[in-house]
Amino acid sequence: MFARVIEYTLKPEKKDEAIKMVHHELLPFLKMQPGFLELIPLVPEITNEKFISIALWTGKTEAERFAREEFPKVEQMLKPFVTTPLTVKTYTVESSVCEYLVDTLLTAA
Repeated sequence: MFARVIEYTLKPEKKDEAIKMVHHELLPFLKMQPGFLELIPLVPEITNEKFISIALWTGKTEAERFAREEFPKVEQMLKPFVTTPLTVKTYTVESSVCEYLVDTLLTAA
């Protein structure tokens, strides 16, 4: 399993609207992507701190294809809501540590 971690700061007045967009537009778009497993959005408790979204993928190949071909669309979806550029970091998920999560996600996929 592979993870793409995206960090960004939302405009405080756009937070609720951004969360609705994620539910109604971004998540359905992601679910259509080959290899996509789950999106875990982390909302900061302090207004000025960065939001973090963790997108889980079946593998690095699928995540890299998405980054090349489809991620610019995600950037455009989020553009009206953010005050900072999106930063992306990638990670291999050590699946032996979180076996239950991996089994659940792969069974659902």
